[in-house]
Formats: sequence, structure tokens, C-alpha cells
Amino acid sequence: MHTKLFVVAIAVMLLSACGSKKSADMSQFADDAQFQAAHHTPEATAFQPKGEMVQFDTPDGQSGSAYALIPEHATDRYLFVIQEWWGLNDHIKQEAEQLFDALDGVAVLALDMYDGKVAGTPEEAGKYMQAMSQVRGEAIVRGALAMIGKDAKIATIGWCFGGGWSLQASILAGEQSKACVMYYGMPVQNAKELAPLKAPVLGVFAKQDGWITPEVADKFAALAKATGKQVEIHQFDADHAFANPSNPKHNATAAAEANALAQAFIKARLQ
Repeated sequence: MHTKLFVVAIAVMLLSACGSKKSADMSQFADDAQFQAAHHTPEATAFQPKGEMVQFDTPDGQSGSAYALIPEHATDRYLFVIQEWWGLNDHIKQEAEQLFDALDGVAVLALDMYDGKVAGTPEEAGKYMQAMSQVRGEAIVRGALAMIGKDAKIATIGWCFGGGWSLQASILAGEQSKACVMYYGMPVQNAKELAPLKAPVLGVFAKQDGWITPEVADKFAALAKATGKQVEIHQFDADHAFANPSNPKHNATAAAEANALAQAFIKARLQ
């Protein structure tokens, strides 16, 4: 009898582990040598931070952190910025600062999804991305939501790994989420996962992307249409991570256009 119970318990644990990943998970690419080669180690930046790191409790009994930029006057409008697969590095903090300057009166929180770890090589980034569990990622987002309170209005933005998590964070935020911007991140791929989404989505994709391909973007657009979600897709003639100025494949023209679209999208909806 005890043996049977043990077997059942193990089976439940395995099923739970299988269910801990979502279709938006990008760790499937972590060991892909071509994917790693497409991500050059970010160039160093001369960064003088204007924000500060803040801590918050997470529902898994741990704590989370974020790079925070808070306006002088009290606000109920927040933007969650979600890192690339490198971690919360200086490039992402700079992006958060630029968005803070562009979005007048909006508090910006760049979530640390790797709990302090920042990759220096593509191999390290792949390991960190694989090691971060769906459960922990959701706990970090929920902890940030709890910190800002149930009356806050939220927008989300992220790139690559963070693009997929921008969508997931908006789904977790429910009615509080007013806008979601995802740059070349893996979207959810089934109706059940997309069903709770309340926010309109701006999807920025790259036609030359060999992983988050135009077919992936088209499939997401079709799923959104079939489920009655508001999704606006823009595909640029550029490569994966084209919006990252610390990436040698940075496409300045496409990035400027995409960033202008993203800022206008958020401004129009986060009021």
C-alpha cells in the first residue's frame, strides 16, 4: 500500500513539473548553438544609475527585486520592464530610464527575473534562462503586483526572453494591465493560456529571426483573432535582438521606429 502511494506521489510530482513550463517558454533555445551565437555579449556601457533597487516579498516565501524609477508626484501608473536573457544588466536599466523619461508620470520597475544573476556570456545566459522556473517567474511578477497594489494601472514591456514574460506578466495582472509590448518574445500558443489576457498587445517581431519566426508571429495573430484579443503585430526587416543597441546586430532605423510605436502604444493606454 505504501509503495502504491509512493508511486502515485511521484507521478503527481512529475506531472506538476511538466506543467511548470508554458508554451511561451524560451528555454528550449538555451542549448541551441546558433541561438547562442546570435546573441553577442553586450558591449560595455558607461552607466550612471538614476534609480535604485527595491525589494518586495514574493508569494513563494522568498523576496524579489527591481530597478525602480519613481516620479516625484504620487502615481497609480506603472510600467514593468522585463529583461533579455542576459539578466537585469546595465543595458536594461538604461532602457528603463529612457522609458521613464518618455512616459511622464509613470513609475518604472525593471524586474530582476534572475534574482541577482547577470550573464557575461551566451553560455551563461542560456544556463540562467533554463534554471529559472515558471513558478519562480510568476512569483516575482505577483510579488511586484502586490507591492504596487490592486488599484495600480500597469503596462509591461520586454525583449526576447522578456518579450514572452511581458505577455505572461500582463496575463497575470488581469484587469490591472492596460498595455503589453513584446519584442521578439515567444508568445503563448494556445487559447487556454491566452484566455485571461485583458490588455491589448503590441507585438514587435523580426522577419530575419530564425527562432521567433514570422510564422510564430502570424500564428499568434491568428490565435488572438480567434479568441477575441486585441493584438497589433509589426514585423521589421531585421534580425533577432535588433532593438538592443549593445548588440552588433542592432538595427538603428528599425529600433527607432519600433521604440516610437511602443512608447505611443503605452502612452495611449496607460492614462
